[in-house]
Amino acid sequence: MIQDSYVIGVDYGSDSVRSVLVNAQNGQEIANSVYYYPRWQKGLFCVPAANQFRQHPLDYVEGLEYTIKECLSQAGDPAIAKAVKGIAVDTTGSTPVAVDKTGTPLALLPEFENNPNAMFVLWKDHTGVGEAAEINAHAEKFDTNYLKYVGGIYSSEWFWAKLLHVLRTDEEVKNACYSWVEHCDWIPFLLTGGNDVTQMKRGVCSAGHKSLWAEEFGGLPPQDFFTSLDPVLSGFTERLFTETYTSDQAAGNLSTEWAERLGLTTDVVVGVGAFDAHMGAVGGQIEPYHLSKVMGTSTCDMLVAPIEEVEDKLVKGICGQVPGSIIPGMMGLEAGQSAFGDTYAWFKRILMWPMQNLLSQSKTVSPETAEALINEISDNIIPELSKQADALPLSESDEFAIDWFNGRRTPDANQMLKGAILGLGLGSDAPRVFKALVEATCFGAKMIVDRFNEQGVPVKGLIGLGGVAKKSPFIMQMMADVMDMPIRIHKSEQTCAIGAAMFAATAAGIYSKVEDAMAAMGQGFDAEYHPNQDRVAVYATRYAKYKAQGQSIEELTSSANAPVTDIQEKVVR
Repeated sequence: MIQDSYVIGVDYGSDSVRSVLVNAQNGQEIANSVYYYPRWQKGLFCVPAANQFRQHPLDYVEGLEYTIKECLSQAGDPAIAKAVKGIAVDTTGSTPVAVDKTGTPLALLPEFENNPNAMFVLWKDHTGVGEAAEINAHAEKFDTNYLKYVGGIYSSEWFWAKLLHVLRTDEEVKNACYSWVEHCDWIPFLLTGGNDVTQMKRGVCSAGHKSLWAEEFGGLPPQDFFTSLDPVLSGFTERLFTETYTSDQAAGNLSTEWAERLGLTTDVVVGVGAFDAHMGAVGGQIEPYHLSKVMGTSTCDMLVAPIEEVEDKLVKGICGQVPGSIIPGMMGLEAGQSAFGDTYAWFKRILMWPMQNLLSQSKTVSPETAEALINEISDNIIPELSKQADALPLSESDEFAIDWFNGRRTPDANQMLKGAILGLGLGSDAPRVFKALVEATCFGAKMIVDRFNEQGVPVKGLIGLGGVAKKSPFIMQMMADVMDMPIRIHKSEQTCAIGAAMFAATAAGIYSKVEDAMAAMGQGFDAEYHPNQDRVAVYATRYAKYKAQGQSIEELTSSANAPVTDIQEKVVR
């Protein structure tokens, strides 16, 4: 006899979707399943050299069905499926898509099925850099500061810059696009059988942090803010939304169609969606004034504080501060780095180039052996680099790097910036360069902590979440040394999906508030790294160098993107 209640958390990442089936009484993970997006794995619809990263909605839909059904299959007992009470979803963001009036992504229509502009524009797509710059300049013309709650700088990674770029780029998509929808809002709409986009429940998380929604504005900025920027945006605000919802609320019940597809009942409550790092912070048992760092391909750094204590403080250069975006009733503040694990992955690709491009041509080993060697080395290269880099002595004159390999998210978004590796010599080898790259990502993380502290929202502790936090003691120890603060590592390897499960339990009424779900379902911490005081002073000196070199690179980048004057032309020539 099944006595317990169960919930499902669905976590959409950059490369895959993962679902977990969880006992809502104690947080026990019953089953989990992951599905790697097949079209994304093939590199379809993406042009990395142009910073274009698009994902087909079929990757999302197929993964949703596969992972939930696989979880139920792993559970074994058919009675568990009948005891599932809720589903909640988190996604990357801002990852929006053009939809028609029914809320159907255009790429699901035959005429747009292979058009990247009709697909979801992934968070790290930077094709809207020019549009973001225009939005920032345009906002200065208004008496009301419509960027005040997103750190004062609008990013190309966000909602409006992406919409404007797509509408300008593709006439057919522009004519067919009725509205613009975040991934985290569309999946609950899909599961509940929505067929009118005006009825879609939009989460305050995505709306406040990426879409310029704020209670102070009565919703989104007024229509004339957008039409005076570009008439192509005419009519969009009235076809978007005014109201928003926190993720402890229900988007609706599972539709008959999806209940049949998944093997569940229509009694299942579907929660309002949010971004992965926001739900991940809840799954990682975030505490007030503790920076919860979700560390994967990029980082998202989340902080909550009592609204009455934040008062009118506005932290400049972050990804926004929104009441209820993480924990309902508390101020949610978001920051992050555009490349973290992606920086290490880039270096790995550089080192793997000979293996992947030359070994397949070898006359010495068979193709099967070549493939086996490539896979073995690919699996071991980062762990071995970490081991050897950790054994190196620390010196103020070591190789040095700037971590803006995918631009800079925070503080002060600037996606035009580039990474750099400095201080190279003939003695520089792979472990030394890798060490410099890791240090740079840790310095980038410290810049965020410093900004919170400087703006009057103190960071009192660090919580590490995600794959990098769990798998790399070398990186986490360096993080503690650079920050000169301890960092606790959460036990769960699936904090985003577990956080979604906690919200599912709350939306379904099993818990009255998400804090109660966190207390009952949280898995706790299994590691803590403390600063090595012998290294703290050396890193402090190198951090000052990082800031100075970063400023120089930023100035060079600005000069490179400025109009060339006659004097500059002479210098160039």
